[in-house]
Amino acid sequence: MRVVDAVTAVLVCDGEIFLTQRQPHLAAFPGFTAFPGGKVDTGDQAHPLDHPLLAGFDPHHITSLARELREELSFDLDAALAADEVQAIDWLGAAISPPIISIRFDTRFFRIDLRRKPVFSIEIGELAGGEWARATEWMARYRRGELLLAPPTRDVLATLAEHPHSRRISRLGDYNAFEGTPEIEPLQGVHQLPIPSNTLPPADRTNAFIIGDAGAARLIVDPSPANRAEFDKLCAHLVGRGISEVFITHHHPDHRQFANELARHLKVPIAMSADTRARILHRQPGWLDGLTVRTRVDGDVVSSWLGQPVRVLAVPGHDEGQLALMPDNRAWCIVGDLIQGVGTVVISAPEGDMAKYFATLEKVIALQPKVIWPSHGSALGGTFYLEQTLKHRRQREAQVKALSEAGKSVDEMLALMYPDTDPRLLPLARMNIDSHRAKLRAEGALPAA
Repeated sequence: MRVVDAVTAVLVCDGEIFLTQRQPHLAAFPGFTAFPGGKVDTGDQAHPLDHPLLAGFDPHHITSLARELREELSFDLDAALAADEVQAIDWLGAAISPPIISIRFDTRFFRIDLRRKPVFSIEIGELAGGEWARATEWMARYRRGELLLAPPTRDVLATLAEHPHSRRISRLGDYNAFEGTPEIEPLQGVHQLPIPSNTLPPADRTNAFIIGDAGAARLIVDPSPANRAEFDKLCAHLVGRGISEVFITHHHPDHRQFANELARHLKVPIAMSADTRARILHRQPGWLDGLTVRTRVDGDVVSSWLGQPVRVLAVPGHDEGQLALMPDNRAWCIVGDLIQGVGTVVISAPEGDMAKYFATLEKVIALQPKVIWPSHGSALGGTFYLEQTLKHRRQREAQVKALSEAGKSVDEMLALMYPDTDPRLLPLARMNIDSHRAKLRAEGALPAA
């Protein structure tokens, strides 16, 4: 996977740091709170390093940094240097995104100390806003579960909260390799474990999650390692974590592989919907042998997060028994396969129902959780991608209706609707077409078969 060079600016003035809110439609870190910056463009020319504060830096990085500040904030770094508005520029360190995410960056963090706060003009195409605050306040907001932060951003803020005058941060750069099970915490108290799994391409991992306050039930959600080696890594990773329940969102194998063995290993109950239990036992009659099984229904309180009750939310459509988890303040929602951060959700009979899928998307969108966590891919700030998924499915349904009325077969629809799709994925696209046709027939929009 290609690693993209990037630069970011840690703007500091009067003890405060400027952070931006990224727009929820962006492909990388949507809805995250972040420092201004972006990728190093191949067309960026080498910046003339004719100011003493720029000595020793890579001229291409300085060019990109100046361009990003100009584009995102309408801040002219060269003019500020010439006017002696910049007190110091330091290279804090670099961080490489781990291979567990689809878009990886090798990001250089530059600390820029300003003598006074500029008047920024936010570029709304990428940014929803920006704000100055002390590092201690930013970290307090993170600890209250109010900020979605990439790990390097959090570590820069944590260091500057403790050591405001730091000019180098040694902990940056440690994100590229995981010897055991990977784990990140972009939102306080929600631990994401993107574990290699036997899932559908292009995804190759299924997110497990650890949630639960001290003194409350501590859940691991959807542990599904791909093989025995990954299972052993996960068992080692969970030592001392106080897991009290294994929670399964739905019955598909890439959400529960080894979950029964993990519950036995940890000597804890396993929880799921009644429908999920029935479908698992239909496929594998002995899968739950020897386990205490807890049946969960919509509205059940299963744990707490930062003092907020965490409840079960029924989200049928992709799977009849699929359950989501959300705290009462709607700060986040773990939605299973309601949406895919990587790839496309498949709706197929007998467990899938396109009409219920539409209704569930509409329900979760109406609840407006601040962060959506899919089972495959990264956290998503806001409901934008849910809304886009619903819009896309409505567009697909209109295509299916029009092509059906034109007398096209499903094979002809596949060729017309998915001309550039990987042939390995066409059977999945066929399932979605069949589900749209079933919904349209049930609604009377197409004649019965």
